[in-house]
Amino acid sequence: MDKIVSLCKRRGFIFPDSEIYGGLANTWDFGPLGAEMKNNIKKEWWKAMVWHRDDVVGLDSAVIVNPKVWEASGHLSSFTDPLVECKQCHTRFRADYLKEGKYGPVVEKEGVFYCPLCGGELTKEKKFNLMFKTYIGPAEETANIAFLRPETAQGIFINFKKVLTSSRKKIPFGIAQIGKAFRNEITPSNFIFRTREFEQMEMEYFISPEEDKKWYDYWKEIRWKWYLSLGMKEENLRQRPHQEKELAHYAKEATDIEFKFPFGWSELEGIHNRTDYDLKRHQQFSNKDLSYWDEETHQKYIPYVIETSAGVERSLLAFLINAYTEEQDKNKETRVVLRLHPKIAPIKLAVLPLLKNNKELVQTARDIFLKLQRQVDYLIDYDEVGSIGRRYRRQDEVGTPWCVTIDHQTLEDQTVTIRDRDTMKQERIKTEEITHWVEEKLCINSL
Repeated sequence: MDKIVSLCKRRGFIFPDSEIYGGLANTWDFGPLGAEMKNNIKKEWWKAMVWHRDDVVGLDSAVIVNPKVWEASGHLSSFTDPLVECKQCHTRFRADYLKEGKYGPVVEKEGVFYCPLCGGELTKEKKFNLMFKTYIGPAEETANIAFLRPETAQGIFINFKKVLTSSRKKIPFGIAQIGKAFRNEITPSNFIFRTREFEQMEMEYFISPEEDKKWYDYWKEIRWKWYLSLGMKEENLRQRPHQEKELAHYAKEATDIEFKFPFGWSELEGIHNRTDYDLKRHQQFSNKDLSYWDEETHQKYIPYVIETSAGVERSLLAFLINAYTEEQDKNKETRVVLRLHPKIAPIKLAVLPLLKNNKELVQTARDIFLKLQRQVDYLIDYDEVGSIGRRYRRQDEVGTPWCVTIDHQTLEDQTVTIRDRDTMKQERIKTEEITHWVEEKLCINSL
């Protein structure tokens, strides 16, 4: 994990937020490569879930909504974690994690727990609501209280009827959304795995109640295959069904797709059978009819919902860990390679002149780079600093699948060499064929 964190900071994937002011605990900024990789993951999810299907449409709902939404959803009353605080050092802990030993050995005497950090006495357990509170209005004293959304799902449920009508869809159909969510976690941890501000990729699939098992099993398989299609190693994934005691209040069934992180198996994505809980609650609190008339069966019912919910940051972290490789060359030097799937690699192609002190090679390489920039819809890089071997290593470390080298033969016959990141093999092609060559490779690796 330390190697991943170091690489992310060094190569511009992820930076500590507000670092020049001493930072802010567990908040992160995504640098040039991190922003590209995040966008690539979201694009592939959107393509798989919306563009490549005729039964799912997209939505982008508001972050701040009417507070009654959270009353209806149950977040105001039950979206809590058990909290204890040290009376001496004032560190806060999740009580359940504390008892499991996740913060270290805990001393208990006659029902009183003591801080694993300083040994001070801990307070009694109390419920802590995870929603961030904010205010709508010019003065806090007279403003209306509102909340930053803790999930994107409710925006989908409250728009269900409008999306159904405007898109002319029939059940079964889904609504997909990518957006920010905020949770005032007691103990955010493990780099970007658990943070207070994060992005979700969620889809709510509305179905007939009689078909919930069929669609629940269907979406478990579809989402599993998506990770494999983007290069995730199967040995790093598993499906873990929830036990009855850990099911959310809205769920009939739930399964987590888990990834083998360095800190252990943890959730990457959740697939939930939410039944008709959400639509019934919003119908009750809004006094609006959210039922569906099925023309084929001549039945009126509140649809059941199968939810798929994945975190963008968790996915990015998992893909980085999955791709991280260290190899030793014949000189026993370590070669660090991110074997990222080309679809999600931040940089798809790098253009490199063989020698930086040859003006003709450099100018030709710059011309090819600028021409390619205008032709493609993905990020390409240009690098002329250092030896060609060192530049290859830099591109390997950030996951660039292919490097184009401009050499003396390029000046003679307008051909270049393309080097493959994983095999390090090179082949020679014509300059005008570069775009087609890369597009063909991306197509081969498509979903």
